[in-house]
Amino acid sequence: MPVVSRFYGIIIKMYFNDHLPPHFHAIYGEYNGLFDINTLNMLEGDLPKRAQKLILEWANLHQQELIKMWKTQQLKKLEGLE
Repeated sequence: MPVVSRFYGIIIKMYFNDHLPPHFHAIYGEYNGLFDINTLNMLEGDLPKRAQKLILEWANLHQQELIKMWKTQQLKKLEGLE
């Protein structure tokens, strides 16, 4: 699965031929989460609250770019949090 961004030990991935709704995957060590791009809700996963907070902060900054990537199926690397 292509990597979209990396920050604070979190890896964000997106696979375009995946199931609906439009979403991205977040991996933090042995923890995983699946986030809806439109609502930014975590649909499934076991990520610690701190990692979820950082992922949501990042996703809020890049939501429109994520939506565009899903629609066009063109991967773009996005900056992480600093």
